[in-house]
Amino acid sequence: MRALQLISDREVAITEVDAPPPPATGEVQVRIKVVALNHLDVWGWRGMAFAQRKLPLTVGAEASAEVVSLGEGVSDFVPGQLVSIFGARVCGTCADCRAGRDNHCDHVAGVHGFHLDGFASELVNLPARQLVPAPPGCDEVGAALAPITFGTSEHMLFDNALLQSGETVLIHAGGSGIGTAAIQLAKKVGCTVIATVGSDEKIEPCRELGADHVINYREDRFEGKVRKLTKKQGVDVVFEHVGKDTWAGSMLCMKRGGRLVTCGSTSGVSAETNLMMLFQRQYRIIGSFGCNKANMISSMDKFASGIVHPVIDTEVEFGDLSTALERMESRKVFGKIIMRMA
Repeated sequence: MRALQLISDREVAITEVDAPPPPATGEVQVRIKVVALNHLDVWGWRGMAFAQRKLPLTVGAEASAEVVSLGEGVSDFVPGQLVSIFGARVCGTCADCRAGRDNHCDHVAGVHGFHLDGFASELVNLPARQLVPAPPGCDEVGAALAPITFGTSEHMLFDNALLQSGETVLIHAGGSGIGTAAIQLAKKVGCTVIATVGSDEKIEPCRELGADHVINYREDRFEGKVRKLTKKQGVDVVFEHVGKDTWAGSMLCMKRGGRLVTCGSTSGVSAETNLMMLFQRQYRIIGSFGCNKANMISSMDKFASGIVHPVIDTEVEFGDLSTALERMESRKVFGKIIMRMA
């Protein structure tokens, strides 16, 4: 069967690999439908896996699939069913996994498409516990965007930052995949949304998604604009995933007792923090990684009911990953780049 594999740093190719055997006990064999691309893929493409990995490596960390066949002991799925795939290989037995906090797993073996073979192949065998059924009304694109794009945003905003209706939230990189998700999610619960973008072309699309105010951070100091918009009070929550370039400014944007939640560091992994500001203003800084399956279910339910929708920048052909990743690196993307497998 065909697979899209990372051969060496920045070199991706379609390869012929052995099809998987029939699923083992507790496994499900799935046919991949849509792969959604993320900065995680860019990091892997650059060779930034931060852990030992073996090349060639099948790429793709976020995907939807159709159930093909079931291994012994699996009864929760049926052939032909659309599913979303949890992207990390977790143990399923530790206390966090048993409590539904899979993204806190004590014995995670790695992230698919980054440390382990990913989903950009025709067929994959996976533990049944990594699959989440898509509800009626959620299509294969929505199911593909539930594990990282919308699931991450759900987990950040509601599980960790505890965002409430009536609050004001600053969402960085509003034109990114999780930025477009976060704008919709925050606006739908009744928040005032301030978004930052890197070009004027992204301002109106962010407003169309629900952002009340949009700041081009390349033209204006966003922290000054935010202070003015909030009458020097600051925001309740900062949705941070840029890292070094926005960190200091983000700290200046919060009101007393504000919460900053972060899941990424695309501009650099190290940033200085003003500790006096942190404790005097009683800020809360919260790290957030991935999501849990409850977030995936919630995201797909929102797709099915029309509360939110995927924002697609580009759809690329199977195998055209290099073009897609170069576009992501350029930061010209608004929303998601997806790749259909069939």
